[in-house]
Amino acid sequence: MQQSIKAPFRELSSSPDISGSTATSSQPENDLKNGDSTLYKTLFNSLNKIDKSLARKVLAEALGTFMLMFCICAIIAIMRLIGMEVGLMEYAATAALTVTVIVFSIGAISGAHVNPAVTIAFATVGPFPWSEVPLYILAQIGGSTLATYIARLVYGIRSELVMTKPLQGCTAAFWVELIATFIILFLTASLSNDPQSIGKVSGFVVGVAIGLGVLISGPVSGGSMNPARSLGPALVSWKFDDHLWIYLVAPTIGAIAGVFAYRILRLQGWSCESSQAQKGSAYS
Repeated sequence: MQQSIKAPFRELSSSPDISGSTATSSQPENDLKNGDSTLYKTLFNSLNKIDKSLARKVLAEALGTFMLMFCICAIIAIMRLIGMEVGLMEYAATAALTVTVIVFSIGAISGAHVNPAVTIAFATVGPFPWSEVPLYILAQIGGSTLATYIARLVYGIRSELVMTKPLQGCTAAFWVELIATFIILFLTASLSNDPQSIGKVSGFVVGVAIGLGVLISGPVSGGSMNPARSLGPALVSWKFDDHLWIYLVAPTIGAIAGVFAYRILRLQGWSCESSQAQKGSAYS
């Protein structure tokens, strides 16, 4: 009898059920904390895996293209503010001076492409890695678009006025854009292959080439020679004319042809020193 009476009290006084319920109630909170810590660790590891060198190059390209496009918008807006239309010499001088500044500023960081056609050309024929091409192009288009938008806010200029349009027909615009870009990239290929040939004045040489390209193409096509330069205003205004393809295709073909022609004429591969030091640098 004593054993049968004590057994129920022994079962009721036992505490495993109470402690088990407490552990069960605290388990979701622990799982939530563990989940948050795992997420933070994953994000931290992902940030650590980002190539900081590539990030600097991409940011430099975005900034360089922003500078180029903002200065072009600025000269067009300023000339209109003083009651004049932008002339060929003003446009050419602005483009040449801006590119000179850009080359000296970011040439040692990213190669100062600031032009999707240049990036594609050096990836197709030169030593530039294809893995970096999409980021370069996105940075260049983004910089151009942002510059056009900010210039519209600062100067009150309509983005349609900055758009490039054929002035002597689409056929003439296509060929002049191709030839002008060919000339510029033929020069920049030589600078990339032998950066010691002209030393620290490479920025001025490239600026002269850009100015020449604008002078021979401006009255015919508007002097773009850069897909990002034409695409930025089109994105801001959201107007994609039928001739926009000219400013995307012709400079790209001309750039590839220019780099390829230099390599064929030189009859040698890329200089080992320039390839390792610049890894596709366009102007330095």
